Amino acid sequence: MIRSSVLSLAPYVPGEQPKMKRLVKLNANENAYPPSPKVAEALRSFDAETLRRYPDSESAKLRHHLARRYGCKMENVFVGNGSDEALRLAVHVFVRNAAHVGVFDPTYSLYQVLADIREAPLDKFPLPESDAALAAFRLPDPAPDLFCLVNPNAPTGTIFGIDAVREFARAIAPSTLLVDETYVLFAGADCLSLALEEPNVVVSRSFSKAWSLAGLRVGVLVGSEENIGAIYKVKDSYNVDALAQELAVAALSDPEWMQANVRKILSTRDRFAGELRNRGWFVQESRTNFLWTRPPEGQTAAGVLEKLRARGILVRHFKDPGLDAFLRISVGTDEQMDEILSLV
Repeated sequence: MIRSSVLSLAPYVPGEQPKMKRLVKLNANENAYPPSPKVAEALRSFDAETLRRYPDSESAKLRHHLARRYGCKMENVFVGNGSDEALRLAVHVFVRNAAHVGVFDPTYSLYQVLADIREAPLDKFPLPESDAALAAFRLPDPAPDLFCLVNPNAPTGTIFGIDAVREFARAIAPSTLLVDETYVLFAGADCLSLALEEPNVVVSRSFSKAWSLAGLRVGVLVGSEENIGAIYKVKDSYNVDALAQELAVAALSDPEWMQANVRKILSTRDRFAGELRNRGWFVQESRTNFLWTRPPEGQTAAGVLEKLRARGILVRHFKDPGLDAFLRISVGTDEQMDEILSLV
């Protein structure tokens, strides 16, 4: 018998992955530039004979490098099969039976799916418009066991400062605050220290965006030894494959390459945003590698979506009420963004 909650489940819908001969793919916030050459070098030198053995079940080498980067102990770091695994395990570890999960709306749509799988009601609250509003926000009683804060936010691209997030975390204690920092390397500020200072805070990170490794599926969760130890209790036995561990270490050995790519993306983002505004588009200030934007009067998001798609350019359109007037456009190369500008 299939559980009734699964039968009624609306699955997560990722960005379209079509098979088109000519494609400019700006709908999934993937990096416009390749990973470090050190990743390619590690791939070429990888010993395929080792694949007959199981990988390190705790990703010790990779966790060691991450701990050194984050200034913490290896025991403070969990490595998962993409950050989505870390988010899923957090819902299992920190949410009691019949308890709730909280989010601000709009947010990453996977949280609805994770809550539904857990049969936990998802409480949605309007996204605060400022740091002061976040710091002053108070959850209703009873509060959700877990609150998931995407920072910088998806899909809007906005960010809250660390002081406001700290105040919010302390206000909701003992509920757990998960700060999803998938896009944080584009933001220039983060909340990682809170995960090491506040007992009810965990922070997730991803190799999919700034590190240009979306195809590798490596994600990270940082928190107290107690919180990370609990996550390790419920993970799959061998959750990160040997090749992924090795290539992620290679990427970490060349942060300068990643940072150079980030600078190029930010420059292109800001130029493209300015050009759209000059044409009458609303463009939300972004601290990510994408823009949340609304066409000017006389055009619709759905219409622009189809016009671009006809030219082999994919952007993201959410059909939910309140979001359907907007497009989320990943930042590609200057040439790709100029092609969009030539059509809008």
